[in-house]
Amino acid sequence: MLYQFNEMQRYALMPLRVGAQFQAQFLRSPFNPFAETAHARTIAAACELFADTTQYHGKPDFGLHETIIDGKSIPVAEQIIFRKPFGQLKRFKRETKRKDPKVLVVAPMSGHFATLLRGTVETLLPDHDVYITDWRDASAVPLYEGGFDLDDYIDYVREFIGIMGPETHVMAVCQPGVPVLAAVALMSEDDDPNKPRSVTLMGSPIDTRRHPTVPCKLATDHSLDWFERTVINYVPVGYPGAFRRVYPGFLQLGGFVSMNLDRHMEAHLKQFEHLVEGDGDNADKHRSFYAEYNAVMDLSAEFYLQTIETVFQKQSLAKGEMMYRGDRLVDTTKITKTALMTVEGELDDISGVGQTVAAHDICTNLPKEKREHYEQKGVGHYGVFNGSKFTKFIAPRIGKFIRKHDK
Repeated sequence: MLYQFNEMQRYALMPLRVGAQFQAQFLRSPFNPFAETAHARTIAAACELFADTTQYHGKPDFGLHETIIDGKSIPVAEQIIFRKPFGQLKRFKRETKRKDPKVLVVAPMSGHFATLLRGTVETLLPDHDVYITDWRDASAVPLYEGGFDLDDYIDYVREFIGIMGPETHVMAVCQPGVPVLAAVALMSEDDDPNKPRSVTLMGSPIDTRRHPTVPCKLATDHSLDWFERTVINYVPVGYPGAFRRVYPGFLQLGGFVSMNLDRHMEAHLKQFEHLVEGDGDNADKHRSFYAEYNAVMDLSAEFYLQTIETVFQKQSLAKGEMMYRGDRLVDTTKITKTALMTVEGELDDISGVGQTVAAHDICTNLPKEKREHYEQKGVGHYGVFNGSKFTKFIAPRIGKFIRKHDK
């Protein structure tokens, strides 16, 4: 019933939001003689804030149409290379003859769309041929397309890498760390000619026993049955994926917000002040951030539950007990040629310090010269893959690591 209640609430707020937008426009109109009074600006700001915070946000666009290479502006075009029911392989093709390293950015399937990594892609574009896993909202996938679980995720990653070829470098951001490392282990054991040259894990929950965070404790404090009863819902009629069992994106968003409620409240209070003062630049930045942050997608129930059990409750990969398709052990000791880099943030409250670097402990047969770890001081989870410190400190290190192992 949670899904239906959320839909009812969204439709019930629609006329109020439209009314608030109209009221704000009227109060700020140059034809309104009271537009510049403190009272009118305050009411208009309150109406705008209400309209913004109750706005429904669909899947955003990447909007990356150019990049700078050697001081020149180079056009960029999005290309869908391969499409599957629950995701597609997308390339950001640059109009240049440069042959830079191929990088597959594996986006997290954890509630937000792949566009959350827009800044990551933008930073990589000048020096890399960038591809990304563009995951699909489970509510948009009809039932006849079948299910999608953690094993399917591994298969998608393997298939995308195979399409890109043996010169691929993989970058897994947060949640994909476990399935990506599993995919590389399976490809290595199979002596797959397309196994990647390197893999970079960023803020990934490889071993959640190390410095467990709030999400880790939530997963271990409740049974899998509790999660199934509490957060799994059916997609209602009216969506292409009607009757599919999902973990709704709005529940995931609620969890994100509740973890840092004070920060979000402070951000909205500052936005109110910006609107009252007429500070359009900062107000637009706030809108842009929350338009992305509030755009969420549903996850298939089987993928979500299997991830909770395998990654957070049993730490199966870290313990050397992870099974693929129920009958094949994922053996990370088979990784001997794919270079491994791990990146962590000192203040990460999602994947605690130590959880990602644990990957080195289970890749025991990987030579020392193919390993690297970096911890960025002063950044939280988001800062590991986005923002000024990512651009200034983290991305250059990753780029250097990739080029080192690109031969």
